[in-house]
Amino acid sequence: MTTTGTTAPRTGRTPVRAMWLAAWPVTAIFVLSNTATPLYVLWQNRIGFSKGMLTVIFAGYIVGLLGSLLVCGVVSDRSGRRSVLLPALGLALLACLIFATATGVVALLVARVCTGVAVGAAVSAGMAAVTDVAGPQRKSQAALLASCAMVFGAGAGPLLSGIVSETLPAPTVTVFVVEAVLLVTAAVAVLRLPLDRPVPAATGAWVRVPRVPAGRGRELALGIAVFAPGITATSFVLSLGPALLAGLLGVTSRIPAGAMAFGMFLTATAVQFAVRRLRRPLVMIASTLATTASTATLIAAVRTETVAWLVAAALLAGAGQGLGQLGGLSLLNTTVPVDRLAEANAALNTGGYLPAGLLPVIAGYLGDATGLATATTIFGAVVAAAAVLGALAVAASRATVAQV
Repeated sequence: MTTTGTTAPRTGRTPVRAMWLAAWPVTAIFVLSNTATPLYVLWQNRIGFSKGMLTVIFAGYIVGLLGSLLVCGVVSDRSGRRSVLLPALGLALLACLIFATATGVVALLVARVCTGVAVGAAVSAGMAAVTDVAGPQRKSQAALLASCAMVFGAGAGPLLSGIVSETLPAPTVTVFVVEAVLLVTAAVAVLRLPLDRPVPAATGAWVRVPRVPAGRGRELALGIAVFAPGITATSFVLSLGPALLAGLLGVTSRIPAGAMAFGMFLTATAVQFAVRRLRRPLVMIASTLATTASTATLIAAVRTETVAWLVAAALLAGAGQGLGQLGGLSLLNTTVPVDRLAEANAALNTGGYLPAGLLPVIAGYLGDATGLATATTIFGAVVAAAAVLGALAVAASRATVAQV
């Protein structure tokens, strides 16, 4: 008998193997999320647009993602993970086609919006699918694997793009051909997943602001308080990092920009494995400390025009996002019923991606008006303040966080 939101691995596939299989679509979609990052300098030179417009193009992804989160979590919980993931992979393939043939800002915006919609499906349905196939005894492992699949994919994209675009012909085409192949393999993985169609138990509108069950709002708020500053810091590095390297620091090769982004997300992946045995309050507070340190080194980088400081800022930002993401996901995984888990994941990411989309855009246009150094300083101060408030919130709720 199928129960709401649960799955049982079919014969021949263990829960551990199924978990890894379920994580691959999340990774493949997140590879696309940042594949374009090192290529913006090429498009900027070819098409011509300001740093402010660059951050708007980047934020088109956030718009698509947030719109997706209004729908995908609820639909996934009621209709099944596969019914959300397969269309999302199709949309990701369409984004690859648009990127590969883009000749103007509008095309780049449309491709970014499509990418955001696909990512919204991945962070809601895809990450919930990892938990589904893991079973109730492996919830902590599932949260760790799903979170690492997300950040590793996000980092692999720019590294792949940087290397391919520097070493192979037709850089803005070849990169997305390679990514399209990855997405096709992810679609095959989704078709093979041992996912049963759930029996819907939830009621209410299908399109709504994602939320958690009554009584779990505090856990959601704490998760957002540590996740949002970290992902906002990494979003800034992704959107304006190549411009900082090229404009302030004189680095024009696309490989360093891709490698820096990869290092940032590799750090986000590695740090989650390193702290997996620590108590949750320590993990969450460590996230805020790493994010605060990241903003300080970012300001130092632009003030001293030092590449080493910028790389350090990126790595610390990755640690902040990884730790905050793990803390928030594990809170929800252990407190939210499985038939509401995709929507809860969507709610966490909505709270994180809103500032991650808005603040870098503001910083981009402020950089056009006042200079990138001034804009980065203001951005860093705002994110650091948010991180400190997150740390205080976790400390005040330490007993609650540790109990769940």
